[in-house]
Amino acid sequence: MITFDTPLSHIPTIKEQSLKRLERLGLFTVSDMLYHFPHRYEDYSTISPISSLIPDEKCTLEGVVTHIEAGQTWKKKMFLTEATLEDESGNMRLIWFNQKFVAQTLKEGTPIRVSGKVSRDNKGLVMTNPAFERSSREAVHTGRLVPVYPETAGLTSRFFRWQITGIFQKLTIFPDPVPEEILTRLHLPSIKQALFSIHFPKDEEHQLIARKRFAFDEMLFIQLKALELKALFETAKGNPIFYDEQHLVQFTASFPFTLTTAQKRASQEILTDLGKTRPMNRLLNGDVGSGKTIVAALASFAVSEQGFQTAILAPTEILARQHFESLTRIFANTGQTLALLTGSYHILGKDTVTRTTLLKAISAGIPHIIIGTHALLEEDVAFQSLTLIVVDEQHRFGVSQRARLQELAFNSLDGSEEKVPHFLSMTATPIPRTLTLAFFGNLDLSLLDELPKNRKPIITKIGRTALDREKIYAFIRSEVSKGRQAFFIFPLVEESLAMKDVKAAVAEHSHLAETVFPHLSIGLIHGKMKSKEKETIMKDFHEKKYDILVATAVIEVGIDIPNASIIIIEEAERFGLAQLHQFRGRVGRGEHQSYCFLIPHDTSSGVSERLRVLEKTTSGFEIAEADLGIRGPGAFFGTRQSGMPDIAMENLTNIKLITIAREEAKNILKEDPKLNSHPLLQEALKKFEEKIHLE
Repeated sequence: MITFDTPLSHIPTIKEQSLKRLERLGLFTVSDMLYHFPHRYEDYSTISPISSLIPDEKCTLEGVVTHIEAGQTWKKKMFLTEATLEDESGNMRLIWFNQKFVAQTLKEGTPIRVSGKVSRDNKGLVMTNPAFERSSREAVHTGRLVPVYPETAGLTSRFFRWQITGIFQKLTIFPDPVPEEILTRLHLPSIKQALFSIHFPKDEEHQLIARKRFAFDEMLFIQLKALELKALFETAKGNPIFYDEQHLVQFTASFPFTLTTAQKRASQEILTDLGKTRPMNRLLNGDVGSGKTIVAALASFAVSEQGFQTAILAPTEILARQHFESLTRIFANTGQTLALLTGSYHILGKDTVTRTTLLKAISAGIPHIIIGTHALLEEDVAFQSLTLIVVDEQHRFGVSQRARLQELAFNSLDGSEEKVPHFLSMTATPIPRTLTLAFFGNLDLSLLDELPKNRKPIITKIGRTALDREKIYAFIRSEVSKGRQAFFIFPLVEESLAMKDVKAAVAEHSHLAETVFPHLSIGLIHGKMKSKEKETIMKDFHEKKYDILVATAVIEVGIDIPNASIIIIEEAERFGLAQLHQFRGRVGRGEHQSYCFLIPHDTSSGVSERLRVLEKTTSGFEIAEADLGIRGPGAFFGTRQSGMPDIAMENLTNIKLITIAREEAKNILKEDPKLNSHPLLQEALKKFEEKIHLE
């Protein structure tokens, strides 16, 4: 007897060679195989008479093999099998290339069903490499909605269909993690029905209902986990921070600008949370340039004033270094010591020190504010009194790093296991409501939806023609002559065989420097460079040693060059709207009017309509909603990076589904907080957690 946990190595029909290939896809057990869902279906459900066929039609035929021959072709040394299929209306040639098993399987007089695409050659209509099976057998590869699976070398969709069919025949127990009363109330199929319908649906409706069931499962698990985390923070003990309001007012008065209403509101929400005995667990969701760093600085000041430590994490060394430099300026007159810890930098106050020295200083409580990358998450980093963790662009950390962050949030690593640090997650990617609910359902939310009053809206234009491009180049020369600087953004670092038509940053840097702007100084920065090299180039650009910087997506988030007033984004249609908005936010950070030029390679009306969203609005939240609707949530965050399963990602725009899953999760945890009465759900959630780490 086989179960969900049976290793695939115990399935007799799966040979050792296939096992290694299955492992490459992350498939080790029967459950893994069953949850390896088709990514599309070929509709071969209608059986057509041969006489009705036309070229390029996909169809299923049923008839008898009246002729078959096989052998090596003389020209290309290819093994070829040719057969004639006959039904009541006529006959059709079938050809298979390099499939010797076909000649061994099919004989004259064999009744078969075939599915494939009809084409025409010099002898007439023909079907090449069709799927086939005996007419007497239940349809698996033909004559139905045929599942097509994510494949790897040596494992075809036919292999998966055959193996999964065999598993269904042998498997008798289908443990269902979701209580039956919930399924009945929501009109959802059992796990057995859903699994069968997603692999071998009777029709389109059956596979959609199955996907709905799995979307609900995944969203329920996500919400259960989010609510468990929320409950943990609500029952945990934090260090309440009773800040000195007068000192905070003096600190704020030292800023060379006035806080926006949104910054004041968000700061007050955070400071109120810091004063509670339960630890803060909040997301600061702000638009590009809305001033998240200042809000984080106010929170850090309140904590450091009381003698406690704050850790601020950034996803890249460039961002960490930038945060360190800007916070060092902000805290210049406070007497607070700041530190920077990354793979390349070990700075304590104004001094570069060894990593060992810096770690000793952190554990002794000398720096009150420690900025760093994932290097801060390493096992040997210990704090004396970690009371606040601030994470910038948390979704850009890898899954394993986010898991470590969770651990850090619940273990202060300062010997005070009873006290949980306050937790503030920040993002400059405006997140639509559905994504906030699904990704960040365990966090309280603060919005920065207002730009500083001295910020001028960035003028955005789409360049469609060669004449537009020449006008843009002339405008850049004019702006540079006034002392301004410009960014050029390209999708790739160097020419790719797969995308030859994409302008590459390296090649375009040479073209711009030698042909277009020979009298200007042009720098180049991309993700393949070492951190120190990128740091040097950004420093030189900041100090105006370059008039123009050619870059890839490495400059997307957080780079601050107040003198840069123009950004040109080539192949703009290859980026999502939210990402383009992030790029646009690299300019307009100073006193000068700034401009963004989008130059698409594809000038079709659909592309232009999508890019016009950026011409019409500078609101990141409006753009994010539009991007979510156009590209879907998988592209919005990046499915791989988010760790979200595919079906959950597909349904992240379904606010109704998310809301229902959240309500059901609340009801379950209200009656059974530890899920002790729901052992199957408890086990399924544990397995889900091993693969997925939520914020």
